[in-house]
Formats: sequence, C-alpha cells, structure tokens
Amino acid sequence: MKTIPLPVIALALATTTLAFAAQQPTAATTTTDATAALATANNAFACDLYAQLKGDDSGAKGNLFFSPFSVSSVLAMAYAGAKGDTAEQMRKTLRFPNTREDIHASFAALLKHFDDVQRDGSVQLAIANSLWPQKNAKAPLLESYLALAKQNYGVEITPVDFARAEPKARARINRWVAEKTRDKIQDIIGSPLDPQTRLVLVNAVYFKGLWATKFSPGSTKALPFFTWSARDVQAPLMCQSNTYSYGEQSDARIIELPCQGGNISMFVILPADKTKEGLAQIEKQLSPEQIALWQNQVKKQKVQIYLPRFRIDWGAKSLVATLEKLGMQDAFAMGKADFSGMNGSPDYAISDILQKAFVDVNEEGAEASAATGVFTWRYEPPPPVFRADHPFLFLIQDNATGSILFMGRVVNPAAQ
Repeated sequence: MKTIPLPVIALALATTTLAFAAQQPTAATTTTDATAALATANNAFACDLYAQLKGDDSGAKGNLFFSPFSVSSVLAMAYAGAKGDTAEQMRKTLRFPNTREDIHASFAALLKHFDDVQRDGSVQLAIANSLWPQKNAKAPLLESYLALAKQNYGVEITPVDFARAEPKARARINRWVAEKTRDKIQDIIGSPLDPQTRLVLVNAVYFKGLWATKFSPGSTKALPFFTWSARDVQAPLMCQSNTYSYGEQSDARIIELPCQGGNISMFVILPADKTKEGLAQIEKQLSPEQIALWQNQVKKQKVQIYLPRFRIDWGAKSLVATLEKLGMQDAFAMGKADFSGMNGSPDYAISDILQKAFVDVNEEGAEASAATGVFTWRYEPPPPVFRADHPFLFLIQDNATGSILFMGRVVNPAAQ
C-alpha cells in the first residue's frame, strides 16, 4: 500500500525582555496531579532532546535554543491518531504514561493553565495549535479525531490544497505562524511540500516577559566573555546587585530570574569551570531530578549578577534523526507507520518535524521604567558574585507546574 507522507511541524518562539521596574510576585496558579505528572514527563523528554541536540554545533558556534514543550505538544496531537507499535514507540520516546486518555486531558489542563497565566497580564504566553488537512481528501480526517484535537488542544482547522496549490498552502501556513509568533518566526516551511502531503500539524509558542527587577542600561559594559575558541569575545554584560534565589555547588552556580507576576522564571546554571569540559559535565547531569535539585538548593540573598545580552536564532531544524535516535522509528517509516486513528486507514507517515526558535535577552523598555534607591550607611559583607562570562545553560519555566517551556545554552553571546 502506498503511504502518504504526513509532515508534522513544531516551532517555538521566546522573546525575553529585561530591565524594568520592580513588581511584587503574585501567587502561582495551583495545578492538579495530572498536569504535574505531564510536566514531569515533558521535562524528561526535554532533557532527552537536549542531550541529542547539544552535540550539533552547526548553529551559531555552539549556541542552542529550542522549545521542548512545542515538540511535545505537536507530537501529542499526532500520538492521538497513532496505533500499535507506532503509538508505543511515540509514548516511550515522549515519556508519556500508559493511559492515553489522561495524556490529552492533561495537555488540555496544562494549556488552560498557560492561558490563565497569559490572562494575568504580567507576561505574554500564547500557545496555538492548528491542523492543515488536504481539501477533499479521499480519506478525510475522522470526526472522532477532530473532536479530540479541538477539545484538548484547541486546534484551528484550515483545509488547503497541497496537491494543486502547494505554494499558496505553504504561504498560508507560514503567515499563520508569523501571526502567532508576532512575526518573530518567518518562513517555517522554507522548501516546497510534497504534493502527496495530506496533513500538516503546527504548534506555535510565543513568550515575552519583563524581569521583576530592573537592569539599568547604564550599567551594561562590554567585557570579555570566555568562549571555547582560542579567541575570546567582547560581550555586553548587564550588571546589578539585588536579591535573587541563588545557590552554589562545587561544580555550578544557579540563579533564578523571575519575570513580573512570579509565574515564569529563567534559571541560569553557570559551570564553575570555564572550559568546555565544565559545561559538558553540567550537561551530563541534566535530568528532571537534577534540575529540581538545583532549584531546591537556592535561597533568597543579595547577589551581584553579570549576565550577557544575547540573541539566538535557531533552526529551522529537522528533528527526525533526533527522534529516531530516541526510539521513535516507525512513525517515519513508509509501510510501518500506523496513524489510522486519524483517517481510518494506515496511509499516513510523518515526513518531517521542524522547529525554529528565537530568544532575545536585552534591556528594551528600560526608558519607560523608574526606580527609587534607598541608601543606608551600614556595613554588609560583600554579596556573592554570579558572573556569567563563560558558557552556561539556561531554561525558561512555568513555576506552578515546573514545565520547561524553553531551554538552551549560550556559548558565544556575540554570535547571531
């Protein structure tokens, strides 16, 4: 039987804007055991993905940035239509528990939680899912599958004509992605799609947050950043002394930078060793348990922080080979893939999975903020110094559920 390719496209965007007036955190949204369990599974998958992607230095000199949640979300929509060995391989790769129904209900609860975070108004966190089926397909998508996708993932469904009007269909998908990511992700599908394409699934994530405490642009200075190359670079390091959740271990320093509202934070894990081996040792430890250990060992204290401005454009990158290495082979294999839960017959296989991600850490908007300093004349011991002047790992996380939305590393902040 001829197998028709099913492209699944995952993409993500993060724009983190720094340096703004202080604001007290609000109470985090409570979550259920089911959403917490899904967050744990997604984070385990995130660490698996990072372990595979960190070896790819084809980008900006080792910089890495991606959204594991976006990949989990779009593959969960495909998993809803998978059966047999295809479904089991996807379940194990994505670290999902055995009960399939709970997965989709948990994603629905998690997406509702993120929508509540967005409605709070302190950050922008928009997550959108869409299905793009072939118009007048001989085997249309099952109503049961469409109902599940609508109910749990809030998908937008737009029929297009890949067979006879592929450029128009591709342009519509690219426009949708650009709109959902505030024009930060352009042309996610850069090459023509196969005319045999019958369905494209898309997930878009957009995040923008303002720091809860201010970095003054006037304190930013060009200082040496020790890269892994023989020649170091000058990088703009933002600087301030303030109270943060901070911790030290023998091999790393950890700091939490909360966004306004207290719902989303960026954690930076800085190796004590400035060499390539220092970050490599930290990356070898990376797991949900180790992340929790790092985060549980921090405590509130005054810290002198130096953090570089950086921007990473990553992708569009195919994740097929990466997922195959993690155990998800049948989904991409003609004649083996079984997505009959989508259209009633096993004639779909995934042809590609793409992700394109963007993060910008800078001081935009500082002119609109104001701060008043209160000075006292008393002796205090000097605060610890968190000086991120060499490669480090970072992640952006929802604090209520522990869900890792984005993660990556900065090896060279001067590379674009």
